[in-house]
Amino acid sequence: MAQLNPTTQKFIIHWGEMGSRWGINRTVAQIHALLYISSKPLTAEDVSETLDVARSTVSTGLRELQSWGIVKVIHVLGDRRDYFEVMGDVWEMFRVVLNERKHRELDPALDVLRQTVAELEQGSENDVATHEKMSEMLDVFETVSKVYDQANKLSTPALVKIAKSSDIVSKILNVASVS
Repeated sequence: MAQLNPTTQKFIIHWGEMGSRWGINRTVAQIHALLYISSKPLTAEDVSETLDVARSTVSTGLRELQSWGIVKVIHVLGDRRDYFEVMGDVWEMFRVVLNERKHRELDPALDVLRQTVAELEQGSENDVATHEKMSEMLDVFETVSKVYDQANKLSTPALVKIAKSSDIVSKILNVASVS
C-alpha cells in the first residue's frame, strides 16, 4: 500500500477528530476516511499498514463500520482475503449514518422521555414543574423524529434536490421565522 500524501493524511486525521467529537471512535472514523478516499477496495492489512494501526484494531473498526451498513466486504477471484469498500453514493451513506444515529441515540432517548413523562403523570403534585420540563423535551424529540421520518420517506435524489435548493430552504426559514 502506498504512503499517504500530506493532504490525504490531513483529511484522514480530521475525519478521525470529527468522528470522536460525534462519539465515534477516532480510529474507526480514520478507517472509514481511508476507505472512502481509496480508489479500490482495501484489505485489513492494507488499512493497518497505511494507518499504522494494529491489525486487531482495524478488524474491530471494520466490524463496527459493517454494523452501520456503510462498509461491505468484497471478494476478489483467486484471493482468499477479504477486501473492504464504503458505499458508493455519499448521499446514501449519509442517510444510512443518520438512520443509525436515530436508531441508536434518538429512539432510546424518546423511549426514556416517554417513560419519564408517563411516570411523572402518575406521581405527586411535587413533580409538576419537572413534568412540564420533561413534556417540553419530549415534544422537541418527537417533532425532530417526525421530521426525520418524513424526510426519510423521500428518495435520495429528491432529498438532495431539496437540500440544495436555496429557494425551498429560504421559504422554510421564512415560515419558521414568522411563526
